[in-house]
Amino acid sequence: MSNADPQVVAPEWTEPSAELTELARAYGVAVEYWDQSGQYHRVGAATIRAVLTALEVDVSSPEATWNALYARRNAAWRRMLPPVFVTRSGSENQCWVHLPHGDGVRMWVDLEGGGDAWFLDQVDRWVEPRHVEGELLGEATFRVPGDLPKGWHTLWARSEGADGVVREASCPLVVTPARLDPPALAAGRQWGFMTQVYSMRSEGSWGIGDLADLAELAAWSGHSEGADFVLVNPLHAASPAPPMEPSPYLPVTRRFANPIYLRVEGIEEYAGLSMDDRARIEALAIPVRALSTSPDLIDRDVIWAAKAKALRIVFAAPLSAGRQARFDAYVEREGQGLVDFATWCALVEAHGADPDSWPVGLQEARSAAVAAERERLAEEVRWHSWLQWQLDEQLTRAQQAALDAGMRSGIVHDLAVGVHPKGSDAWALRDVLAQGVSVGAPPDMYNQMGQNWSQPPWRPDALAEAAFMPYRDMLRTILRHAGGIRVDHVLGLFRLWWVPEGMPAYSGTYVTSDHEALVGILALEAERAGAWLVGEDLGTVEQWVQDYLLDRGVLGTTIMWFERDYGAHPDIPMAPERWRPHCLASVTVHDLPPTAGYLAGEHVRIRDELGLLTRPAEEELAESAAQIAEWRQMCVERGWMPADGDDEDLIVALHRVVAASPSVLIGVALTDAVGDRRAQNQPGTDQEYPNWRVPLTDARGQAVLIGDLPDLPLLRRLVDAVAGRG
Repeated sequence: MSNADPQVVAPEWTEPSAELTELARAYGVAVEYWDQSGQYHRVGAATIRAVLTALEVDVSSPEATWNALYARRNAAWRRMLPPVFVTRSGSENQCWVHLPHGDGVRMWVDLEGGGDAWFLDQVDRWVEPRHVEGELLGEATFRVPGDLPKGWHTLWARSEGADGVVREASCPLVVTPARLDPPALAAGRQWGFMTQVYSMRSEGSWGIGDLADLAELAAWSGHSEGADFVLVNPLHAASPAPPMEPSPYLPVTRRFANPIYLRVEGIEEYAGLSMDDRARIEALAIPVRALSTSPDLIDRDVIWAAKAKALRIVFAAPLSAGRQARFDAYVEREGQGLVDFATWCALVEAHGADPDSWPVGLQEARSAAVAAERERLAEEVRWHSWLQWQLDEQLTRAQQAALDAGMRSGIVHDLAVGVHPKGSDAWALRDVLAQGVSVGAPPDMYNQMGQNWSQPPWRPDALAEAAFMPYRDMLRTILRHAGGIRVDHVLGLFRLWWVPEGMPAYSGTYVTSDHEALVGILALEAERAGAWLVGEDLGTVEQWVQDYLLDRGVLGTTIMWFERDYGAHPDIPMAPERWRPHCLASVTVHDLPPTAGYLAGEHVRIRDELGLLTRPAEEELAESAAQIAEWRQMCVERGWMPADGDDEDLIVALHRVVAASPSVLIGVALTDAVGDRRAQNQPGTDQEYPNWRVPLTDARGQAVLIGDLPDLPLLRRLVDAVAGRG
């Protein structure tokens, strides 16, 4: 919803009451904040009430607000154990248990892998008993030792009162790494290509890049060029119903992948098809395969229509006993999450893309109506489960091809901030996703009205009640095929800007999350997968957040164009030797034009044509040209390019700037390596610019295929620059 929509109305600002303010703080809802420029803002009562309502807190009257505050203060006392307990390995911690005052209690830990239970020692710590709903309750404290093994364990408490009543409770105990130190980074710097999979195609592609193309790029760049990774766009699933959402950052789920990335001919059962079936598939492939050599925008709907028909032909082929066993094992491993996603896809195909328009009863994933419909659509549910199995197999092969080629990390996946408000996660995980609000960003110098990303956020309280398992399960699925993960908008693990429905983006407020748990679980699952983590920490990210992430082993992000000496000399580039070492550094990023386009002023031209500038284009171009001239001067002075060098020389030199930094990871945009000029994405736009639909092309606007890459002189020069060979 845009700010121009007549339904969006800024509420009249009123002072929140003392009890509303206290209640908001008890739920982690900000009642004040400082913006990007350091200006102080207070949050109005209407926004606070709307956000608390999204947390299912009754604030309909002063009395209800007081009752909610009382309930919040006593919530922990009403339970014997917390819903989950997250701690760090190597750090001794304490955990509470509540029980009738005076009763004795024992606590122990059952380890994830089995073995003898760990009995915990009680700590001599006095906590004043509390009357809760007519019962006097006490709090006992137990020491959680720092030498517990990392993992997902079970914490137990058992007490027997003087009245002979036995009380017993358990909760997950998650022991996370103090710091993530992935073995892949132990041997020093790595470099790799950064690419949008859909944009890079081959002669075998069906008009869009696929997982076979990804495996080919990884195998070639790893073996022939010495690359250590390939960083890709989010491969999260989109709705199977047209029109297919092009943005990889607005998926229907972050746990499962988009089957448009499948290579039909790469499925094992394809080889056993009859000649007639293979001919039918070839007839479907020929028209869309021809699109791979076109520089025109990628049409996902046309491509998916053809590919889906072909995939259904393969799906109809019987599985051998061994293959059926592997499929069954995959379905069992992914559990209810896969069942829910496949059911949602089947419902979308049967009833349309908007769940609000479905027959009554289908809006709730656990309803009897959904169970009946799942039974009726059993073959369609199996079809969508089969697609995910095939994706799992082809993702596994892509990662294996990367490692076999000598890459130290292989495929690095991208984790989007959130999900589509009408998607499968919003449907199946509605108990842990907030309703009536969406994620966005407060006003800043680039978006003076703020941003609304139309994505429902995790509910911090409900996610904790679920022991963070929906979050964990999502991470495990992605990490299964990853040497690393880039976490988009990593600040979202600490706090998110919530925009109430019907209000403009600037009328939102921040809601904090349990970052200790979210970052810790992320590090635990990454450690188990042998993967490293990069947080996209650009923009307004407090220093303490960057320090915390560094302490936990999460790398940061450095984009050359943004590296200015903001301290003493904010108008000049920062010398690369002074950049942060624990980062993924690159010249550009997907939200900017490729470097050739940036040098030509594409980032100004696009925004000017779309009316996104807040000052004359001439001023923007002049400022950009001055900054480019400063970087050019540095490159000339360092001997990285001749004084009379052209733009291609400058592009190479700018990659030498990045290579001169202490950054542990160096990314090379594949668009830069081929001389592309068109931006993949223009932030702040939806349909105004063809975001996420631009194929890979060269400086002349001609399509570039993966098979062309080894013969490109510019690519060779960039690789030599970042690898220190030239």
